[in-house]
Amino acid sequence: MGWKELIQEHNYKYEDIRNFFFENEKGQKIDCQEVSGKLFLYNVNGLGFSRNLEYARVGTAYIKNKDEFAQNVITGELEFYDNTYEQYKNFIDFILQAKSLKLIYVHKGSNRNKYYRDIDVAQVDKFQEDDFNVLPTNITLNCTSLWYEETNFIYRVEEIQDELRWDFEWDSRFTDYENRSVQYNNNGHTKAPFLLEMGGYILNPKVSLYDDKGLINEISLNITIEENEKLIYCTRDNECKIIKVLSDGTEINLVDDLDLENENNFFKLPIGYSTIKLSAENEILNSKLTIYKEYIAV
Repeated sequence: MGWKELIQEHNYKYEDIRNFFFENEKGQKIDCQEVSGKLFLYNVNGLGFSRNLEYARVGTAYIKNKDEFAQNVITGELEFYDNTYEQYKNFIDFILQAKSLKLIYVHKGSNRNKYYRDIDVAQVDKFQEDDFNVLPTNITLNCTSLWYEETNFIYRVEEIQDELRWDFEWDSRFTDYENRSVQYNNNGHTKAPFLLEMGGYILNPKVSLYDDKGLINEISLNITIEENEKLIYCTRDNECKIIKVLSDGTEINLVDDLDLENENNFFKLPIGYSTIKLSAENEILNSKLTIYKEYIAV
């Protein structure tokens, strides 16, 4: 009897067990815990953390001189049900055809928080079907990010006839036209990177970060983002970029437009409360801010 049958036998509900999903860059998902599904992931290990620590002995004490987190490796066991070899092939096709992959982890119980982790699939085994027509395999995932939650703040002014605007949704947490300010409480384990998308027309945009003591980081650009163009500024360590996307999809790197004397052109939100402010010399009509609250373990 496979793991899924044990779940069904005990009449567990979907929210009674923790859930895992694989998601590709298109937002397509594979549900690995659907009780009536074709695939089940269990015996998942590596959700915590490990640290590389080194010490120097000073008399009778030991002074830590190295402290860094090791790259996480997550392992688990997969079971395929019903047309098992076809289900296995579908899973392999999904993994190998993806340009990027995320593992999504959802806690069991009523508080169904979603935690994301960027991954590479390092190994998938293939065994024989057992006596219950279940195809078991082992899987190994190399983590390329910490766990993170995504929080979106979106603002869009309604279109008028024949007006071209990036299709962002209304969100009342933004205020007046020339300044968009969002206060955020980062109660994660590290500074929080973010992704900013601003649709034109924008003249000389500026991004400023404040804490309770005042301005702590800022970038300003002496550029124009035309209508139907977009500014993208990302401070994630594995996706740092600042680009202009033209109407035909062409991307123009704007790194040379940054102040090279600024040592922190790609800044993050500190732990605790801070305010991020978007401003320009004209009205800001379309903005989307995605903040990635990061966790070492969840």
